[in-house]
Amino acid sequence: MIRVLVRMDRYFSIFMLAVLWLCAATAAQAGQIHEFMLDNGLRLIVREDHRTPVVASQVWYKTGSVFEEAGKTGLAHLLEHMMFKGTQKHPMGEFSRIMAENGADENAFTSYDFTAYVQQLEASRLAVSFELEADRMQNVVFDAAEFKKEQQVVLEERRLRTEDDPEALLNELFNASAFQTSPYHHPVIGWMDDITHTTVDDVKQWYQRWYSPNNATVVVVGDVEPQAVLALAKQHFGAIQPFTIKPAPKRTEVPQYGIKRVTLKRPAKVAKLMMGYKTPSITSQAQAQDWQPYALEVLAWVLDGGNSARLSKRVIRGAEIASSLTTDYSLFQRLDGLFILAGTPSQKADVAQLERALRAQIQQVQTQLVSADELQRVKAQLTAGWVFAKDSVYYQAYIMGQLASLDLDWRLYDDYIQRVSKITPEQVREVAQKYLIDDGLTVAVLEPQPL
Repeated sequence: MIRVLVRMDRYFSIFMLAVLWLCAATAAQAGQIHEFMLDNGLRLIVREDHRTPVVASQVWYKTGSVFEEAGKTGLAHLLEHMMFKGTQKHPMGEFSRIMAENGADENAFTSYDFTAYVQQLEASRLAVSFELEADRMQNVVFDAAEFKKEQQVVLEERRLRTEDDPEALLNELFNASAFQTSPYHHPVIGWMDDITHTTVDDVKQWYQRWYSPNNATVVVVGDVEPQAVLALAKQHFGAIQPFTIKPAPKRTEVPQYGIKRVTLKRPAKVAKLMMGYKTPSITSQAQAQDWQPYALEVLAWVLDGGNSARLSKRVIRGAEIASSLTTDYSLFQRLDGLFILAGTPSQKADVAQLERALRAQIQQVQTQLVSADELQRVKAQLTAGWVFAKDSVYYQAYIMGQLASLDLDWRLYDDYIQRVSKITPEQVREVAQKYLIDDGLTVAVLEPQPL
């Protein structure tokens, strides 16, 4: 969910007027969205935004770790690393060097649901991005020696960010326990043993299986003219031959029939609690219930939407049971996910007391309606987050690329505030009663050991 926190107090009315003004201003500044399909199946989404002479250019592939099989985890992430190892035309190091020469910010990321390669640069340099991305969409060199080096980089990344980080390790254990058959069970970076035994041919086969124009979406937002971008896309991507994409088998989660509890004992300074309830995403909901993910989004902000939200006000500052708390819920993902509450107990409390306190807050939203004022505050925060996020050409491109990669309509993002604004107190209570139940709950605890 969008995490832009805004303090709401006696200036609420002034703030709402400012939000409405910003909504109108943003709508006026952001141009229409244009969608094109090249003959080879590549999807192109272009949005004009002429406020500054910059452009966000992003290439999204409909593949991530959810398509990996047991014993072959981490392939999507390893390939992301190999995509910077060069082509016949642009040897290793040339991609980033050329981007730097053109003043571009570049990045790439792999998630459960997709892989993306993103740049932000001066608008007249868009052709540079297109030429380089089209080249590596089809011509990456898979050198065995370079792969071995990158494999060690990823192994070290896993050691530093997961193995040696108790909270990251707890999160990994938590997901692996919560999900039994869903591919969200395994980490995006992959299990250590799987990474160790991956070969360069494994990664090359993954590239040849998924990196095709008919499995990609190019998103461009910025100071551009749509027809000019289309011509540029045809010039650089149009000649790439597509291949048949064989869909990965859909692996859904088996039913859960009771609380799952796991404990991690690792050297750490403080304890940590994670509680996660099985919840639907927008992709898994029938049309008649498609309001439910939006109600869950609102519920997450009722509990954790800044200093005036319930967890901060009642559990951290009020009862002083927690030193930190957060909720997490994502309505835009490929499969059903989790509604997560996580936190650290205060010095005067323990994990058991913290769990009881969080359960009490959940029971309250299940039995009592959220007040009109509280709901209005949350909706104002979500509206503000939407406005401020859309001020960025990068984020505009990101959300449309994400939705397209999930086979969702990119218009869902423009409909977001309208959908949230319709959520009622009764709907918030209904999703809390339906989904925040013990039969869908996983509890993970970090039990600190001496450092």
